[in-house]
Amino acid sequence: MRLYALALLCFGIGTAALGAVSDAIKSSFERPLTIPFPPNAPYSLEKATLGKMLFFDPRLSGAQNMSCASCHNPSFRWETPVDLAVGAANTPLGRHAPTMINSAWIEPLFWDGRAQTLEEQAAGPITAAVEMNATFDQVLTRLNQVEEYVSAFNRIFPNDGLTQETILDAIATFERTVVSGWSPFDRWIDGDENAISEQAKRGFDVFTGRGECASCHIGWNMTDNAFHDIGLVTDDVGRGALEPDNPMMQFAYKTPGLRNIALRAPYMHAGQLDTLEEVVLHYAGGGAPRPSLSPQMSSLELSDQDVQDVIVFLNTLTEEQTDVLTPILPANCVHK
Repeated sequence: MRLYALALLCFGIGTAALGAVSDAIKSSFERPLTIPFPPNAPYSLEKATLGKMLFFDPRLSGAQNMSCASCHNPSFRWETPVDLAVGAANTPLGRHAPTMINSAWIEPLFWDGRAQTLEEQAAGPITAAVEMNATFDQVLTRLNQVEEYVSAFNRIFPNDGLTQETILDAIATFERTVVSGWSPFDRWIDGDENAISEQAKRGFDVFTGRGECASCHIGWNMTDNAFHDIGLVTDDVGRGALEPDNPMMQFAYKTPGLRNIALRAPYMHAGQLDTLEEVVLHYAGGGAPRPSLSPQMSSLELSDQDVQDVIVFLNTLTEEQTDVLTPILPANCVHK
């Protein structure tokens, strides 16, 4: 029944037309109760704690003036509230910083999917000249001067100690633990009919039905982890740079997850849209016509009430409690 409901979603058939399967459709959005860790990178509390310290440590940047958290700030739901991310030279980059929320369920990574794993993704910004602008030789030299780090790596990775690979393993392990908290939508999916308003329920019907949002924003994290050209006006070909011979990948970008989406403005790969209303209206308008335009994009007849209902529904995806403690970083202390 669940697979049948998902198939119906892909064709944009909503709960209004298929009330008998509404529970099955809702079940496809149930949140998992465990985090998937790769067999070759198992979870441990100590390793995740070490990775969190490294994530917030500016010693991983060339000028020691920024950290991973500079662009993926927990205060802004693990991204930044500006259209384009800003690199170590205080220069805007070409794209908006994507959130790292629920990254354990996301692959490939980056807007264009150029990294297959979180370990590979973590290496990219650290060494990119326009981002953190460091080399791993620099990073290893610095961390080897910190006795607390050397001791922790030797304890957690007894066969390897402090290496580029173990740094990335620790950071990726921490990143997989960053999971969006429970939201009113989750409580509604779990059976609490009073958790969200009737307007939000109407918005969910539009979202999974004639709005066709759920053709790409599926599953508990509301992403198909695929690439689509949604008709934004841009010179950046996105995934097309990696697949130049694939006409449907031109101007295509990774479908973002929607958890905490109401708090993550601006939106799209370059922060082109400022509000959720602009986002919904863009989709309803069908986007700029071109050969690569995703078949999911089509002009929709949504009333003003439909648009507001969808926005109210999207607000129910906001977690109800957030408690992120920043780590205390070890001081430089020459390891002997």
